[in-house]
Parts: sequence; structure tokens; C-alpha cells
Amino acid sequence: MRVYVPLDSAAVALGADKLASAIVSEGAARGVAVEVVRNGSRGMVWLEPLVEVVTDKGRVGFGPMTLADVPALFGDLSAHPKALGLVEELPWMKGQTRLTFARVGVIDPLSLEDYIAHGGLIGLERAARMAKAEIVTEVTESGLRGRGGAGFPTGIKWKTVSEAPGAQKYIVCNADEGDSATFADRMLMEGDPFTLIEGMAIAGLACGATKGYVYIRSEYPVAIRVMEAAVKIARDAKVLGPAFDMEVRVGAGAYVCGEETSLLNSLEGKRGVVRAKPPLPALQGFMGRPTVVNNVISLASVPVIMARGAAFYKDFGLGRSRGTIPLQIAGNVKHGGLYEVAFGLTLGQIVNQIGGGTASGRPVKAVQVGGPLG
Repeated sequence: MRVYVPLDSAAVALGADKLASAIVSEGAARGVAVEVVRNGSRGMVWLEPLVEVVTDKGRVGFGPMTLADVPALFGDLSAHPKALGLVEELPWMKGQTRLTFARVGVIDPLSLEDYIAHGGLIGLERAARMAKAEIVTEVTESGLRGRGGAGFPTGIKWKTVSEAPGAQKYIVCNADEGDSATFADRMLMEGDPFTLIEGMAIAGLACGATKGYVYIRSEYPVAIRVMEAAVKIARDAKVLGPAFDMEVRVGAGAYVCGEETSLLNSLEGKRGVVRAKPPLPALQGFMGRPTVVNNVISLASVPVIMARGAAFYKDFGLGRSRGTIPLQIAGNVKHGGLYEVAFGLTLGQIVNQIGGGTASGRPVKAVQVGGPLG
């Protein structure tokens, strides 16, 4: 019997660790061999902890689960009071366009074999056969823009670093996700860390960088643990090595370090304060060297672009906003969580169709776009 129980921070806060232990203990008491896989979150936060049981028809979801609901998992699953049906058939899942988050919640985050079996490393393998300029062109033509808020074209930033003089260049991932009610970066790192590693390795090939850093806020202990373990696994498997290696660095919690130059100062061991521009980090960044600074989702979107082509990715979206975006819905809504969809939805669709309207049932009076800071 294989059971998936999320290791995602939201699920853990709601008792997922105790739930996983209880499932193993219940199985042992009944003489049933149980394999518990700690996966990432599917993004349906209102159903956490969401437990999935593998059946002949697929993975059946149960949630939100409590310890009292565990014994019924070993009986008739269709009669379980928390049964939701096949997870992939749930409206929340079927309505999405999952590209960046395609594997989150599906795989074991720390199984490189699982990652590869679900299409991982195809993009990196393709990039390794291409010239630097060809990789940059592919990313540029995809229309990918920075997902951290500024929306700067990723390909242009990579081109600048690639063409900048310098024997040593760096790839820095800004994982200092400090805005309230944002959790896409954390969810990606906890649920599919190898996607971020692959994206950074591709960026290294494109820019001629041999070293990368993931700068994670200290408030994300699960993400830090998962990313550190994934980096070691990737290094042992020779996915990382002399051509491109990386490490995880933990920030001290300063909000200002979400700004790229403050982050670089902190990464260098200095006080996290904003640097004057110019020079731009693309020309003089980490340790004064040409540096790509990209958000987690920006870098994690690269593997699918390289695996399936720029035209495939660009086919999604609207206007200058190409590809998909992970919407993070929180507050007074029935269905809060993460929902990946192509650009182009209206605010009403996001709040009413995806979010299910207000949790209180009262009319929507206001929506704060972009979190408390806008």
C-alpha cells in the first residue's frame, strides 16, 4: 500500500508529520505493509493535510485528514468520509495548466529517479548539446519574463551576462520570498527542488557560469532542508559538478534582502543594504562579477522551455505576458491555495471560479492584488 502525505510546510503545520506516523503504525497493527511517500503540496491548501492512496485507477485523495480518519484508510476507500475521488480529476486540478508545477505533489521531491521518470533533465540534456547563444535565444523567444514582480525579459538578462567579459560568472536564485501571502517559491522548492536545480544549471550553460547560489529566507526551514538534500543528491549523481555547482545560503530574515543588490551584499557577508545602480548586477554582481539574479519561478520555468521548445511555452499567455503564472490565493476565499494557469484570466475568474467566492458567503468588496504591499 503506497500512501502520499505532504511534507509541505502548510500541511506540516496542520499535522501531516503525525498523520504520516499514524498511517505507518495503523498499517503495522493490521499487518499491512505501508510505504509512505512525503510529497509536495498539490496547492489545495483548504484540503491539507491531503492524503493520497495509490489504487488501480489512480491516486485517490482524502482531506482534510485528521488522526481519527486514519483507520478508515484501511477499509473501503469509497466509503471513507473524507474521500475526494481521483486527485487528477478534481476540478481544481483539471482547470490548471501546470508547466512549472507539473511535478509538484506528484513525485517524491528527493527522488532523482522519480524526477527523471516524470520528464526531468530533458531540458538540461538538450541545453548541453547547444551553444550558449542558442540557449539564450530559446529562452528569449519563449517570452519568459521575471516572475519576481518586475517582469524583465529573462533572455535579455542572460544575454547581458553571457556577453559580459569575465572569467568567473554566477547564477543567483532569489528565494527570499518575503511578501505576506506568497508561497509559490516555497512550494516549488519543497515539492520539486530538482526543477530549480535544473533551471539554474541551464542558466549556467547559457551564461558561462560555473557556480550558483540559492538564497533562501531563514523562515523556510523545510525548503532549506529539502534544497540542501537535493543539491547533495544532484552532486552525487554528477548532475552538478565542476562545470556547474551550487549551494544553498540562508538569509537572516531582512525584508530588504528580497531586492537583488541587497541580497548580493548579504550573500557576500555584508550588511544587506541596497546598492546604487549602475553598475547592474549583470555586469558587476556577486563579488563584482557578472551575475544572473533570477526568481525561483523564473528559473524553474526554464526546464520545460528547453524540453518542449520556446514555441510551446509562448503559445500560452496573453500579450507580452507569455507562459503560465502560479496564482497564490489567500484571505476570505473558500478555496485558497496555488493555481497555475496561463496569463489572461480576469480578476473575477480568479476570485469566484478558482477561489470559489468568499468563505463567509458575503459579496466581494475588495481584492488586494499582489499581496499587502501591492
